[in-house]
This record gives sequence, C-alpha cells and structure tokens, in this order.
Amino acid sequence: MKDEDIRELLRQYKEGSIQEEVVMQRMRDIPFEDMGFAEVDHHREMRQGFPEVIYAEGKTKEQVLSILQSLYRNSRGNLMATRASREKYEFVKKQMPEMEYDEAARIIYLERDKTIVRDEERYVLVVTAGTSDIPVAEEARLTAWLWGNLVKTCYDCGVAGIHRLFAHLEEIRSANVIIVIAGMEGALASVVGGLTDKPVIAVPTSIGYGASFHGLSALLSMLNSCASGVSVVNIDNGFGAGVLASKINKMR
Repeated sequence: MKDEDIRELLRQYKEGSIQEEVVMQRMRDIPFEDMGFAEVDHHREMRQGFPEVIYAEGKTKEQVLSILQSLYRNSRGNLMATRASREKYEFVKKQMPEMEYDEAARIIYLERDKTIVRDEERYVLVVTAGTSDIPVAEEARLTAWLWGNLVKTCYDCGVAGIHRLFAHLEEIRSANVIIVIAGMEGALASVVGGLTDKPVIAVPTSIGYGASFHGLSALLSMLNSCASGVSVVNIDNGFGAGVLASKINKMR
C-alpha cells in the first residue's frame, strides 16, 4: 500500500462509499500480515518504495506462493523472489500465471509497474570478470532493472585479458554507478575503481579453485582495495548490489 492508496481509502470513507469496518481492516494490514510461518511486511513499499522481496531458498514452494499472493494483494510495485528454483517457479505459475522466471538470475518476478521511467542519462553498468560470474551478475542486473534503472552489461572482462576491459572504457566512464563482479582473486574491482570517478560496488563470487575459499579470497581483496570509492557487498550477493546501485543512482 502506498500513500495514494491511503488517501483513496480516506476519500471513499469521507464520501460514504466504503464502510468504516472495511477501512479499519485495510489499515490493520498495512504494517504486516501474520501468516504463521512469515510476517509479511506490507509497510515496506511505503518506507522504501519497493515491496518486500522474498528470499526463496530454504522456503517451501507453498510458502513462496503464499507470500507472493499476499504481496500481490497488498502492494502495487514489482514483485521478486530471489534464489528460486525452476521447480518453485512452475508451482507458483500454476496459481499466478503472470509471474515470470529468469533462469540465470534465479528470480521469480512480476514487472507490473508500467509507470517506471528509466533515465537514459543515468545508467547502472554491471561488469564481470568471467563468464562464470554471470549468474550473480544477472541477479544484480534484473534487480536494478526492476527497481527502475536503465542497466547495461559488460561480461567476461577480467584482468587475465585486461585489453578486453579497456575496450569498454566509454561505458565505464559514462555509467553513473558500476557493479563489478569477480571471483578468483577479485582484482577487477580495484582496476575499475581506478578508471572512474563514479561509485563502484564490488561483488565477490564463490568462483575459483580451492585457495579462493568459496569467495573469501575475493572478498578480502575487494575490502583491501587501494582504489578509492569501492564498496563491497557479501559473497554472491547480486541482489544487494542491485538494490544499493539503484538507491545511489536515484539520488539527486
């Protein structure tokens, strides 16, 4: 529920076209809905401009469906369930046929807010070191897109062939926010950070051989970056990077 929804409720009540009990019931559901296994935050869209996003991993397909249905009834923005399997999507789609699925990003989503105007002059750029990093990158890309941003991508531009990165200097210098996604030693974030005056969000991935410790090596490298203006999110957290990039991109 958004501010305009509350105003509409009050207007209808003032005009006498809606009962007081109905208004009270809808107002009670604004903070959250207790579903027993989840307390769905219906106030989040009002606070943050986007409905609560479901982390599907660890939830049953029935729980994911129930939460999505609740969010659909009580919000107006785009819907997302991250880290979702195709099995869960197929189950959800039987009851909510309008829902879509991005296989690479592992996101069940509904892009229903058609009023979003994406600023052509202020875009988010997603850069990956390798092709193996693309699933995390796609999570970041789709998240930033659903949050209302124009998003461009440059994939497989790692430091092992740094000339590939330099071929994309124009995109790097023109972007308003850059998400850099890398596993192994995570060096790409520092390189990109040294090429731009825009904020860089580094995402370490769990890609790499044994001594990469499932992304810990890349995480520590990024945290110790000598390039200024580089921030770091958690390992494989493309969603978190997409949300942060969106918030930065929309600041004026």
